Amino acid sequence: MLYELRTDKILFLDIETVPMTATAEEAPEAYRKLWEEKFNKIQNKRPGEDTPEKAWRSAGIYAEFGKIICISVGTFNQGNFLIKSLAGHDERKILEDLARLLEQSYARPEARLCAHNGKEFDFPYIARRMMIHGIRLPSILNLAGKKPWEVQLLDTMELWKFGDYKSYTSLNLLATVLGVPTPKDDIDGSQVYGVYYHEKDLPRIVTYCQKDVLTVAQILRRMRGEEILPVTEVVQR
Repeated sequence: MLYELRTDKILFLDIETVPMTATAEEAPEAYRKLWEEKFNKIQNKRPGEDTPEKAWRSAGIYAEFGKIICISVGTFNQGNFLIKSLAGHDERKILEDLARLLEQSYARPEARLCAHNGKEFDFPYIARRMMIHGIRLPSILNLAGKKPWEVQLLDTMELWKFGDYKSYTSLNLLATVLGVPTPKDDIDGSQVYGVYYHEKDLPRIVTYCQKDVLTVAQILRRMRGEEILPVTEVVQR
């Protein structure tokens, strides 16, 4: 199947998320209480995050407590790789724009969405946030009742596992071993919270997100035995 895919029908994507508010104290009271419950159940707590308030900066990885601030998408088109970003402070608009794009251009059975660790993070996060905002799920994200072979979601981390369920391979590591230029030359995911809420530098986050999208596309090319795309063929819109 990997070699039979039409790469011009694949939409590569990556999302960046942050907590719904800058601090736990700013969140609605109901959410503060629920976050405390969630915090008490979290097994792998990060160093220095020994209270619910200190751990709030990590709340953005949970769709119930976070929000999407950037979705970058990319696609192959006539020898180029086109990248655009849906970004801003209005999450509902970002998701509505994405839903419109998916329904207009990626509703056919041969269409695919591709992300790294997408099946564990990006795809369900997007779907949950759409439901929270009352946005109708695009058919490609609506998995209810679908048979496994009808699911149109690709995950480069899953492809790399080859059935091995016990390991996590980061995008950076996979890019390195496959000889794909690493995108981690500025910030990483753990810094997005600070860049957004403290530095208020959304364009920097957009650039970071777009680099990840390009890397996912390059990884899939390498998995298919193809040469990586020259940087000069990347077009940002």
